[in-house]
Amino acid sequence: MSYRIDNFIDGETRESRSERFGAIFDPATGQPQGSVVLSTADECAEAIACAERAFADWSQTPPLVRARVLFRFKELMEQHRDELARLISREHGKVFSDAQGELTRGLEVVEFACGIPHLLKGEHSLNVGRGVDSYSLMQPVGVCAGITPFNFPAMVPLWMFPVALACGNSFILKPSEKDPSLALRMAELLKQAGLPDGVLNVINGDKEVVDVLLTDPRVAAVSFVGSTPIAEYIYTTASAHGKRVQALGGAKNHMLVMPDADLDQAVSALMGAAYGAAGERCMAISVALVVGDDTADALVARLAPLVEGLRVGPGLGSIPENEMGPLISREHLARVRGYVDQGVAEGAELVVDGRGLSHGEGYFIGGSLFDRVGPEMRIYREEIFGPVLAIVRAPDYETALRLINEHEYGNGTAIFTCDGDTARDFTTRVQVGMVGVNVPIPVPMAFHSFGGWKRSLFGPLNMHGPDGVRFYTKMKTVTARWPQSLRAGAEFAMPTMK
Repeated sequence: MSYRIDNFIDGETRESRSERFGAIFDPATGQPQGSVVLSTADECAEAIACAERAFADWSQTPPLVRARVLFRFKELMEQHRDELARLISREHGKVFSDAQGELTRGLEVVEFACGIPHLLKGEHSLNVGRGVDSYSLMQPVGVCAGITPFNFPAMVPLWMFPVALACGNSFILKPSEKDPSLALRMAELLKQAGLPDGVLNVINGDKEVVDVLLTDPRVAAVSFVGSTPIAEYIYTTASAHGKRVQALGGAKNHMLVMPDADLDQAVSALMGAAYGAAGERCMAISVALVVGDDTADALVARLAPLVEGLRVGPGLGSIPENEMGPLISREHLARVRGYVDQGVAEGAELVVDGRGLSHGEGYFIGGSLFDRVGPEMRIYREEIFGPVLAIVRAPDYETALRLINEHEYGNGTAIFTCDGDTARDFTTRVQVGMVGVNVPIPVPMAFHSFGGWKRSLFGPLNMHGPDGVRFYTKMKTVTARWPQSLRAGAEFAMPTMK
């Protein structure tokens, strides 16, 4: 089967005029299965113009009416849940149940956005002065853009456009060219739910399209999730062109295992958090920071056979379902294998070597487990984004905490302990944006906000939750006094309330 992915502009699939295309591969077989247009700068500018025209009416649509469109969209997404999950697995490679879980977490943000009439209520103060009232309005910012990564083709876009649309903005989504089908399908379902034409547009492409979104003066806000170097580029470029920006970057998430932790619970948590989705999650645990050699020895002894026994194979069609699918591309497979090679060269102890696993021409690698990793090693310092877990041994809690706080990334972390005092101290002092206590992947619910610290986030506001509403609205404060309350004559001094 071969198919072509074009753009979705002004409420319809629009065939691109571009002569450039990217191949869409099936990661489980390594074979091309379709192509995606790499749009021109002019086509991106046309999408922006369409979104700008649509914004005028959509921004004046009552919030309750906008919310009803999202209610219908959520219902349609649930009706097509299996179809959508298969699209994710087919192009990304993750196992079917994981794709369904991704949809669930994304739809939680749609549920949050359905409550927008309440979330857009401003503040009011009666009689801030004699006969003078003051109140605030939360108004949409305009045309917004979202640039999203390959690893969550449903969840990450759903962090962005439902909140933006609910707040009255129009939106342009630029999905990853590696797995673009899901974005187009969601746009079709939104139209079916009643979204007016032009309010959501999908433009496919590469850096040529991205640079238009970052520099065109008609785009008011840009949201991004991806690697730190690209996040920094997005932030600096778009900010320099007067846009508000939220750009989420890379991660090196540590899970601190204390000597009093329930080891069975910790091992189960590590298996899912390190090897789920083949480690291609920004919240994956890639470092197990273990206090004490006895604890580390026991942890490694329990982990090793489980890592060796991982069921690795295609994301679709296996019974029982595989636990881990392929990586996204041949290039990324080579990159992850290179990190395993690097860890061996640097002197880390490779307890489980996943490099020998293969399934035909698919982009498969088995789970790898390193022990005795040092903070000077590249496999500790850099984001691998694959199924590679590093065990770092620390002599005590303070040393472990310092290692986490000194790392350049601060996306997510977790502590496993039975001691409430230690857990409380950790949550207070750790320099990381999202923290779990006996929870390995502390992704906040939709009514809280998602975002890291340090070089894991560029910009002051996080994704979805209260920060999402703040990001996609601008505050206007009105101070009003009606004519019968006016005093005679002009006032030339600084006005004060009396």
